[in-house]
Amino acid sequence: MFSRKGTRAIAVGITAIAVAASAYGIISATTNGGSAAASTANTRTVGANARFGPAAGGASNARSGPAAGGTVGTVGSVSKSSFAVSTSAGQKVTIHETSSTKYKKGTRSASASAIATGEPVLVLGTTNGTTITATQVIVQPTGGGSATSSTVVPFQRGAPSTSKQVGQIPSNYRQGSGTIVSGTTANEATKAALAAYPGGIVDRVVKLSNGEYEVHNIGVNWPHHIFVNKSFKVIGAG
Repeated sequence: MFSRKGTRAIAVGITAIAVAASAYGIISATTNGGSAAASTANTRTVGANARFGPAAGGASNARSGPAAGGTVGTVGSVSKSSFAVSTSAGQKVTIHETSSTKYKKGTRSASASAIATGEPVLVLGTTNGTTITATQVIVQPTGGGSATSSTVVPFQRGAPSTSKQVGQIPSNYRQGSGTIVSGTTANEATKAALAAYPGGIVDRVVKLSNGEYEVHNIGVNWPHHIFVNKSFKVIGAG
């Protein structure tokens, strides 16, 4: 029969083993998680069960994190490192500027001083809800979208989303499928979508299996999905 002292020693030993195993599990999970995060830094696959449509404040909950996007609108207040933009559909967007933000006025390079109250701008960058960290700001952007266009339905709290579809919707499209893209590809698709359907905020661009793109639009009741072909021309919306 074990003494009370011996039983206590065994219990302490078991506890030490459990703590060690737990610590190993934490270290292993952290290491694996870091590797997974690094491998998905450039592209992310949108889950098939992701939900689409407006959430509170007109933003979408179908996201895995900030992604490349943009908006067009009129400059409101301007501060040292940020400015506000109002879209044609009434959305208020905060634009953060960094030391790497590039500026254009039309097609010519410009500086941050080109940003002034009342100026129409196209902003490209990383979208997080109604905030965009700008990589590029173009004052007085020129058009260049598609002939396929329709009136954007502004967001109204409590109002149901419009379910209509116009133009061509890719036959293989399934909500939530595709791979999020960034860089020049995302910028070109964003510019095309905003030229055809200004008023919302693009919060991600998804490349579909057929090589075309779905540009996800928030801050409006319609359209939420703008489809752009390989030549960056808008072909449909829904």
